[in-house]
Parts: sequence; structure tokens; C-alpha cells
Amino acid sequence: MDQFIEWISQPWPWYVAGPMIGLTVPALLIVGNKTFGISSSLRHICAACVPAGIPFFTYNWKKEVWNLLFVLGVAIGGFLATNFLANPNTIVISEATQADLAALGITNFSDLMPSDLYTWESVFTAKGLLFFVFGGFLVGFGTRYAGGCTSGHAIMGISSLQWPSVVATIFFMLGGFLMTHVLMGPLMKLVGF
Repeated sequence: MDQFIEWISQPWPWYVAGPMIGLTVPALLIVGNKTFGISSSLRHICAACVPAGIPFFTYNWKKEVWNLLFVLGVAIGGFLATNFLANPNTIVISEATQADLAALGITNFSDLMPSDLYTWESVFTAKGLLFFVFGGFLVGFGTRYAGGCTSGHAIMGISSLQWPSVVATIFFMLGGFLMTHVLMGPLMKLVGF
């Protein structure tokens, strides 16, 4: 049992994890004619909890309970992995990436999320306002505007040959590159980082 725990707590290589994620799509389609996506679960939760007669939330959300259970499973899996199967090794980040991040003031690479940016103390600061509130708004707006999130479009949409998903994924990537290489430095300086 100890060998199994040791094996499962190690990072899985891309050639194992990638195909497993990819096989989720045909499994959902074959088993239940369901499509993969995470952001739609927020709509289902709102439809279930806020019966205010808003047309966007007026539909039979009970048919989508499987999606809520899927997201609950993701959350439980994340909790179990973090608390019981955490990789004890230091996260491997290339030296070039570390140098680029250090130039922006991010120097702590001990966790999955850099504690220089993501801490409870920073929530009510200019940095927190920018990254959590404004960034969260942009993610939500982009997801709604694009008709789905990155997992829905890039994993499900592209694999089922949907042209709008190809376009959305291209723009998700372009937005990420623009933020990383053009906007991140000035924004970090703006919030005094």
C-alpha cells in the first residue's frame, strides 16, 4: 500500500495525464451523450439556488445534476490530492521562467500558486483587487462571451471538431500570451509589486 501511495503522489508525465484527460471526452459522449465543461456548473448552481424567474436560469437544471457531481468530484479529488497525496518534492520550474518571474517580483516557488500573489492577506489590497476581482470578472466575462471555458472549448469542443471552439481556444491562447509577455509587467508595477 505504501508503494501505491508513493507512486500515485508523484507527478504523472504528460503522456499519461494528457490521454487520460482526453479520454474523458469520448467516455462522456459514449456513456451518456454528455459534453465536458466546468463553467456551465455555475449556471446550474444559480438555477437551482436562485429561482427568481430570470430567463437565463429558467430551464430544467436537474437534467444536469451529473455536471454538478462531476465538479464536486473534481473538488473532492483536489482536496484529497492536496492533503493526502501531495508531492513532497519541490515544484520544478525552469530557470528561465524563474528569472522572468523574479523580474516581476515573484520569487516564492514552493507551492502550486505563488504566495507572492495568492494569499489571504493580499485579497483586500490593490494587488488582490486586480488579480482576484478584476481578473475574476474578466474570466467570467470571457467564459460567458465565448460560450464556455477553456476546458469546454479546448478539450471538448476541439475534439468534437467544433469550429467556434477552435477560434475560442486560439483567442484564449493569444490572450494568455498577451498577458504574459506584454501586460503583466506594467500591471505588476501599477499595483506596486
